[in-house]
Amino acid sequence: MEIYEALTKDHDQVKTLLEELVELQEHDEYRFILIEEIRNLLVPHARAEESVFYNTLRAIKTDQELVLHGYQEHLEAETLLRTLQVMDRFDLAWRPLAAKLQAAVLQHVAQEESVFFSAAREVFSAAEAEAMGSAFEKLKPKIAEEGLVKSTVDMVINMLPPRLSDKLRSLGGGEVRH
Repeated sequence: MEIYEALTKDHDQVKTLLEELVELQEHDEYRFILIEEIRNLLVPHARAEESVFYNTLRAIKTDQELVLHGYQEHLEAETLLRTLQVMDRFDLAWRPLAAKLQAAVLQHVAQEESVFFSAAREVFSAAEAEAMGSAFEKLKPKIAEEGLVKSTVDMVINMLPPRLSDKLRSLGGGEVRH
């Protein structure tokens, strides 16, 4: 499966979960399960996407601003998600934040599936897109097992220029992902 199909499949799943979440009643306890499912899909997806798709695109494509914008949107979505998790645990008004998260994810997905995919199709062959799709799918479960702290560190490292991110990963004994 090409990277575009793999990413779109995950996008569709998270959009469905977010739609279910914002449609829940204020005190529906199913929200706890949905928020956890969203986190379990969104965070590994974002880290694997950054490592396999964004970092590779950044390494060969001159439009660095496009890729950096994608990283920033991932950071925004994860900040909203983590804030939502805290608000939900304290039974605070979580619905407006869930709607804000949904809007941010929908906007990001629309841009990614149009602008990012178009830019990538100009520089990656079908075989390269297939290899990235396979790498993406293999990386997600590994990231899911790493936990919150490692995922957050990876997010920050992924946003650094490749020469710095590679150096930090080698110093930490971590896997170089790009």
